[in-house]
Amino acid sequence: MNPKRVVIVGGSGFIGSAIANRLCKEGVKVLIPTRRRSRAGHVLLLPNVEVVEGNVHDVALLARLFEGADAVVNTVGVLHSRPGKPFGPDFARAHVELPQKIVAACRKASVPRLVHISALGAYSDGPSEYQRSKAAGETAIRTGSPEIGWTILQPSVVFGRGDSFLNLFADLARMFPVLPLAGAGTRFQPVYVEDVAEAVWQSLTRDEAAGQTFQLAGPTVYTLRQLVEYVSALVGKPRPIYPLSEKLAMLQARMMELAPQPLMSRDNVRSMKVDNVATGSPQPFGMSPTALETVAPAWLGQTAPRAHYYPFRRHARR
Repeated sequence: MNPKRVVIVGGSGFIGSAIANRLCKEGVKVLIPTRRRSRAGHVLLLPNVEVVEGNVHDVALLARLFEGADAVVNTVGVLHSRPGKPFGPDFARAHVELPQKIVAACRKASVPRLVHISALGAYSDGPSEYQRSKAAGETAIRTGSPEIGWTILQPSVVFGRGDSFLNLFADLARMFPVLPLAGAGTRFQPVYVEDVAEAVWQSLTRDEAAGQTFQLAGPTVYTLRQLVEYVSALVGKPRPIYPLSEKLAMLQARMMELAPQPLMSRDNVRSMKVDNVATGSPQPFGMSPTALETVAPAWLGQTAPRAHYYPFRRHARR
């Protein structure tokens, strides 16, 4: 398939913007629906991008926007929700109901291809509401319409310029002299946002990708503690890290939930009960994953020539 027009739902976000940029490099016309056009100014600078203001939960609107599209990419995801069983209403709306509506709109507009960004660790019996809702969203995609060639991508935690992961710990290291850390021993396999965007492009252009689910991860597995050590050293603020017990981590998260924009929730702590690593090859299509150390210094900065090697020399025992 050689897509000429693609709609990206969530295209003004961190991952969606990278995908839009990758598609524009191929000359693809990109349509991005958003609730507020003012928040999409950065993607308007890209060639071939059109931004339309509207409610993406309106199936009739989605169907109109999808008319004539060769493919749809869904990148919408939220990290926090009010609690519920088996998951909260905000998780249900973003991770389950929206994919159902996107499938319905694709069917109505006869869109042949759909790429859905899920998450590594999406399990129906996962310890967190986030994981369970992501799994339910995948089920909605797989069972929604047999005539749509879907591809599901499951990235580990995604990093890149403007991310809310490495940059969060960099800011915390700059602000606080010590870092109490929940889930310090949880293992992650961070994936570069540009690799995610490339995987989307490959999924759209390869017929064999239809009906498949692929994991996306980086080349190396780190504990959360090692990642925080790396980031704090990189910004010139190495900090003592104090791993928290689960009880203290839940208490810390409960206090953070009171903030207008929580940095952590109890559901996030539950997610860290299981490692976030790939079970096989880190990336599909013969792609080579980008190492965190080769790109993170470009936006986090270095204060010492070898600062970004500090925690990983110890991890590699050399």
